[in-house]
Amino acid sequence: MTAPRSTILRERHEAHGASFTDFGGWDMPVRYTSDLAEHHAVRTAAGLFDISHMAEFWVEGGRAADFLDYLLAGLISTMSVGKAKYSLVLADDGGIVDDVIVYRTGDDRFLIIANAGNRAAVAAALESARDSWTRVLPFLDGPITGDWAVIPGAEVPRVEDASDRLSLLAVQGPRAREILTSTAGVEVTGTPLDELRYYAWSGGTYEGAPLFIARTGYTGEDGYELLIENERADSLWQALTDAGAPLGLVPAGLAARDTLRLEAGMPLYGHELSRDIVPAQAGLGRVVATEKADFIGKAGLADRNDPDAPVLVGLVSEGKRAGRAGYAIYDGDTRVGEITSGALSPTLGYPIAMAFVAPSAAASGTVLTIDVRGTRIPATVTALPFYRRTK
Repeated sequence: MTAPRSTILRERHEAHGASFTDFGGWDMPVRYTSDLAEHHAVRTAAGLFDISHMAEFWVEGGRAADFLDYLLAGLISTMSVGKAKYSLVLADDGGIVDDVIVYRTGDDRFLIIANAGNRAAVAAALESARDSWTRVLPFLDGPITGDWAVIPGAEVPRVEDASDRLSLLAVQGPRAREILTSTAGVEVTGTPLDELRYYAWSGGTYEGAPLFIARTGYTGEDGYELLIENERADSLWQALTDAGAPLGLVPAGLAARDTLRLEAGMPLYGHELSRDIVPAQAGLGRVVATEKADFIGKAGLADRNDPDAPVLVGLVSEGKRAGRAGYAIYDGDTRVGEITSGALSPTLGYPIAMAFVAPSAAASGTVLTIDVRGTRIPATVTALPFYRRTK
């Protein structure tokens, strides 16, 4: 068995007193002080996360926008430079290989950020798509909406897996902008932060080195994800800490990140998303641009249009006993589903969960029961997300 990898910031986390866990093949900080304290800090002030385990791929040239229309479920070619989009990498049968965020950094240049545990799978998907690209390349000047044709000798995009040379930090919370603007050494060279919209990015520097500033995150709060070369990551972490400590910033681990994203109704690969799940089941049908003439997984999705397939719902309960991943869900005496993620919500104060249930049990307001270690706990189906930040 291969030992888990550590990020460049391992010693920094140890100095903060972090506990570690294996996540996606990486030894990552799960908490520094307490899960609740870190969760509440993100909701009320800000948290600083090391997410350098994530994978980064640059795709450039070779009609990269049209290529990504073919590779990904979404319509990428219509994105403006400076914007970001959530999308999916699908298998031929329509199952989800990974969920990713795509950033358009130029007319013919894109950044894809993928999950750490799926780095190899996404790399393989990119390579496979490049191999088949010349056989399906559309003879078009615009978005992929017309007929497809073979173009002998067509240009193929260049793909670089930059994961090993880059670190990714996230500042999340209502005071994130205030912290970033006061961080020594950070200069914004692109769109000013007070003009940068959600799911967009801006250029910058840190101590003269290139800094990619994305207004994205995985907590349900406002915030930024900062991509920097490894050699500058430790210094940037400390600079953010120095600027943020007076404003309530704390280092936050994976435990808080998990309860934050659960409250925000954000799926986690391996829980709500997998190769066995198609986008519509997980409430992600809107992500799929079915109007495209073709894309990897399109035919498979058509073959898996099963009206009886389980669908993702939210569940809320009373009391303090929360359902956890794998717990069974019943409608009367009939088992109708299973929890994928669950916790006692730190923000809301009651148990919440995401679960796949039969369509017949998925209507909002339906009362089901969760088998919590032999005790049936009532739970009501509710729309996701459980929590929305005040804008």
